Amino acid sequence: MNPTVSIIVPVYNAEKYLHRCIDSILNQEFGDFELLLMDDGSTDSSGAICDEYAEKDSRIRVFHKENTGVSDTRNMALDNAEGTYLQFLDSDDWITSDATRLFVRTAQENNCDLVISDFYRVVGERLSRKGDIEDDAVMSLEEFASHMMENPADFYYGVLWNKLYRRDIVETWHLRMASDISWCEDFMFNLEYIRHAERFCALQAPLYYYVKTKGSLISQSTNISNVIKMKLMVFEYYDNFYRHILNEEDYEKNRLSVYRFLVDAAGDGNVPPFLLGAKKLGEERNGVCSEAVAGEGILMDAYRDRKLLEHYQEVVALKYDLTLDDTKLLLYLNHPHSITTRKELADFTNISRIALNRSLQRLTAKGVLKIEDIRVKKSSVRRINIQFQPAADAILADLSVAQSDYDNARFADFTEEELEQYAYLSDKIKENIQRVLQ
Repeated sequence: MNPTVSIIVPVYNAEKYLHRCIDSILNQEFGDFELLLMDDGSTDSSGAICDEYAEKDSRIRVFHKENTGVSDTRNMALDNAEGTYLQFLDSDDWITSDATRLFVRTAQENNCDLVISDFYRVVGERLSRKGDIEDDAVMSLEEFASHMMENPADFYYGVLWNKLYRRDIVETWHLRMASDISWCEDFMFNLEYIRHAERFCALQAPLYYYVKTKGSLISQSTNISNVIKMKLMVFEYYDNFYRHILNEEDYEKNRLSVYRFLVDAAGDGNVPPFLLGAKKLGEERNGVCSEAVAGEGILMDAYRDRKLLEHYQEVVALKYDLTLDDTKLLLYLNHPHSITTRKELADFTNISRIALNRSLQRLTAKGVLKIEDIRVKKSSVRRINIQFQPAADAILADLSVAQSDYDNARFADFTEEELEQYAYLSDKIKENIQRVLQ
């Protein structure tokens, strides 16, 4: 039976970073994939590293070939891929543990031909988030192309590694990388693929860690004339793309926007070294203490349970620019309760009063909540009335999915009999606790 995803990694003299890349793939929450490690004539230990991993994991297939470049290497991988979907990585980069799961879910639930995600730009020990599309709904070809027109030559659109592709589209139209050029070859592949796709989805969660270690094209090339010819050739392809998907009237309206590609392409489509909101590497996502995860005892059980729920909440927080306290608060508020004061709410959510007030202010400013403080007559008590606003609907729907993911992870591989037994024992534990606390 063919795998759901073929993950393709071209490898050339990458021994310094290759373990990190491969480990991030093998540690994916989604396991139905094949990993194609394409050794492009490496002269260091990269080929041996690939073989060592393949001996330990049957999902890995290694191909050793003469050095012919990354495009030709990817083409060989496409010739051998067997998955329903295609996912690409560069060997000096890595992905988050939920990357493939979120890609596949988005594609399957929305019947999407292309899924595109935000990514992290890593420079030394610092990173920053890069994205472009904030639309949450499924986009048509015209809508996606309109977004792309606003930021031509942007890495977000041009590269392969922050996207999930359908292999049947690639094979039906015989799409391959242009091995005769060394600039924007990924973008040309994307343009051709997009022409044959109909439904597009964007993920606001950053799933990929991009490490810029190569020099620019200009610094590598000794023939500036060839560079200019390549850029003009790519622009002609880009221009033809919009002539193909737009009618003549719409193309004329957008001609200046299309021609912006020439200006933006002058910078080689590079991502700036630092973007707004740069963080220290390792602080971009909620950390986990491995010793506590492996530990024994009631406190370790509580820690694991909390961290698992936060793991799935975090994607929602990233998507809507919220904190984990914000999402936790929304989860509690959406649960049936009789909380009437801020003190009770802080106790119920296990969030400090200061952090609680900040979350309430932030969610109110975003139009998610409406809050009314009510002073009780002849009393110093202030009650609080909190109502969800329409902006909360999408967040609560995603949090519901996060809760389902949390439950599915906890009860993975349980039989029906084991689930019934767990429910019975949980009720008995609840009754025992209630007897003491009430």
